[in-house]
Amino acid sequence: MSAFKKTNVKVYSKNEQKLTPDNIYWKQLGVPVLLKEFGPVDYINFSPIEPYHFAVTCSVRVQVYNPITKTVWKNLSRFREAAYGGSFRSDGRLLCAGGEESIIRMFDVSSKTPLRIFKGHSAAVHRCFFTPDNTHISSFSDDKTVRIWDIPSEKELSIFSDHQDYVRAGAVCPSSPDVVLSGSYDRSVRLYDTRTNAPVLNVDHGSPVESVLFLPSGGIFLSAGGTEIKVWDAIAGGRLLAKISQHHKTVTCLALASGSKRLLSSSLDRHVKIYDVSTYQVVHTLDYPNAILSVAASADDETVVAGMVDGLVSVSRRETKEIPSKRERHKVSYRYVSDQREFPAADVVVREAKANTMSKSDTFLCKFQYSKALDSVLLPYVVNKNPHVTVSVLEELMRRKGLRTALAGRDAKALLAILRFLVKYIGDYRYTRTVTDVSNVLLDIYGDSWDKFRPDVCQMLQRLAARANSEVALTQDLTSLEGMMEILLAGSSVVSSSSERSEGAKSTQSTPTWQASETAQKTFIVNVF
Repeated sequence: MSAFKKTNVKVYSKNEQKLTPDNIYWKQLGVPVLLKEFGPVDYINFSPIEPYHFAVTCSVRVQVYNPITKTVWKNLSRFREAAYGGSFRSDGRLLCAGGEESIIRMFDVSSKTPLRIFKGHSAAVHRCFFTPDNTHISSFSDDKTVRIWDIPSEKELSIFSDHQDYVRAGAVCPSSPDVVLSGSYDRSVRLYDTRTNAPVLNVDHGSPVESVLFLPSGGIFLSAGGTEIKVWDAIAGGRLLAKISQHHKTVTCLALASGSKRLLSSSLDRHVKIYDVSTYQVVHTLDYPNAILSVAASADDETVVAGMVDGLVSVSRRETKEIPSKRERHKVSYRYVSDQREFPAADVVVREAKANTMSKSDTFLCKFQYSKALDSVLLPYVVNKNPHVTVSVLEELMRRKGLRTALAGRDAKALLAILRFLVKYIGDYRYTRTVTDVSNVLLDIYGDSWDKFRPDVCQMLQRLAARANSEVALTQDLTSLEGMMEILLAGSSVVSSSSERSEGAKSTQSTPTWQASETAQKTFIVNVF
């Protein structure tokens, strides 16, 4: 009887994934930073202007985050009930948001002042947007209506009540301030023109609509609902151009990126798909730990933010570090050692030992020793030659919410080192924002006990105050100078032709500054958490 021979199992090679420029581009996004909010994240919207702050609408507040430090820059909390759909105006100065209270609030972002309150809806307002002319607001509500509001007078200009169910999605046409798009749970997507006060177009998506979006031309729009995204041609009377089915659960949000050349779609299946708008093919996929309700990308693609059902906000920022070439990576340092006693006739080449790549500050941060980490980067040779290292550690402490721990309980000598750094670099535009935040925290901690320290500490504190005042005065002077230059440039653009003069007047006309209305001034809400 012949011996048993084992089955020859074939080993099949895996199909290699083709690496495309889009894969390389989107893989440059760094490790995401997770921020915890108080409930499901309803909406995320980026400011159109630098430094591209992003507004996270969640629970009874709209929180505006700094994309660089990942910390809250402004907190808009004038809501009694849940807030929905906070979105910026095109200049980033104003923000509007709806909510369960059936009203729309408009805020000045820098001062957090409520400027306008629009009342008229009878149910929750889930989305609201500024029109391109910046003088009107469109709102989309659960009372099955779409309304247009006049900002100066707080009056309702138009109302459209053609939907048969909740209107949870909306968009304004980027090329025309008179055209708005709405998506409803009655499965329909309707296009309205405020000049005719009637629906111009009506298409059936086939599922409850969660999100709608215009492409920049305004002639093509997209609708998302169920597991499908559909592309419609408005100019051709609502002709279906494409149907995208890349998700296996409900698609929740649509957004544009890369100068409107890429489309982002988020879903309850925990994926964000990135499409090429020219072909509607998937070019990359981002994975997240939970179901996603909203996604957005900054205008320069530096930051991608996704909000999830469990209140997590994932912030991914593009890494800008230069990748060394292959030759540089394999470059080795050599030194020549000659020992005439043992090797009289030859020199010996010795390779240098590889230095430890982890710095002292990183070692302390790994052990959660925040005070020692801060001390290690306040040494004179670090502060004088590599201040960016000190600033980076301070930003990391703020991200970890350990800055107060690192600054508290310090003696006079340690405080002097911190104050010297703040005085030296508060005027450096690269570090001003971080240094100012650290100064505010330091004053909060030691605000009532400065008189207990040595006189030299108080003198250094006075120097810091003087430097801050001088920077404020310089900023005011530069702002005044900018205003005068704008006036001179506006005057120089006047030409003999009356038509050109009128066009120049329109181009140099500044956006009006809104004052709070009587309704907004009378409304005062205190939230206790």
